[in-house]
Amino acid sequence: MATTTAQTIAHTTTGMPEVADPSKVAPKDARELSKLFFEQLTVLEEGTPEYQYARNTLIEMNMSLVRFAAGRFRSRGPEEMEDIVQVGMIGLIKAIDRFELTREVEFTSFAVPYIVGEIKRFFRDTSWAVHVPRRLQEARVQLARATEELRSRLGRNPTTKELSELMSLPEDEVVEARLAANGYNSASLDAAIGGSEDGESALADFIGADDATLALVDDFHSLAPMIAELDERDRQIIHWRFVEELTQKDIGERLGVSQMHVSRLISRLLARLREGMLSTA
Repeated sequence: MATTTAQTIAHTTTGMPEVADPSKVAPKDARELSKLFFEQLTVLEEGTPEYQYARNTLIEMNMSLVRFAAGRFRSRGPEEMEDIVQVGMIGLIKAIDRFELTREVEFTSFAVPYIVGEIKRFFRDTSWAVHVPRRLQEARVQLARATEELRSRLGRNPTTKELSELMSLPEDEVVEARLAANGYNSASLDAAIGGSEDGESALADFIGADDATLALVDDFHSLAPMIAELDERDRQIIHWRFVEELTQKDIGERLGVSQMHVSRLISRLLARLREGMLSTA
């Protein structure tokens, strides 16, 4: 139960305020007491026991701000809430170290954005890189615990069957949880790979391969206006031969000419297009 300022505060022989149990100070009283301790921080030498006491007291008295900010994320569950509160405490400490009475603003108004910002940064850095179903997120946590337990017990990495028995899940769900765990973190393709001989190799250097067909893009881009300049019959021949992949005999039947004549027409067209490509190279 929170106590009042009068029940809580005393003064040392040096005149510094002293609080018996800072964590039990009511939020309303904490606002007033915080001003006194911030005043002390402005005159005390950093690193002294007195300075450390004043700073620690400010932290303990204002833990209610962390609990208030963390309450916005209560849907995350009790296990994650513990981490959220710990992260929020980092934001509170940063706020205390950066707050100045000359700002003429309540410390609570100054601190809450720091606390919430630190929590959001925590989510940004630890959230799943790829969205997976909630049941698989939970299975991942269960899988990590089961793996560690069996590894310690067996002295080796556990098999899927052993994990399945301990987790009371079918083996296919254990495999699925393993695959889902790959979506928890992502890495930049530009990330440096440690241990490389040149010291500058990136992840992208080891993923995928050159696509030879990409070189054809420029060729197609250059060919398009040349084909557009052909007359309708020549464009039709090109389409039949290289798009519909008709034989020269089939094309000849459609044009009413011999296969030999089609062969000469295609050779002439290809020579013309090749010459045009070489002139633009």
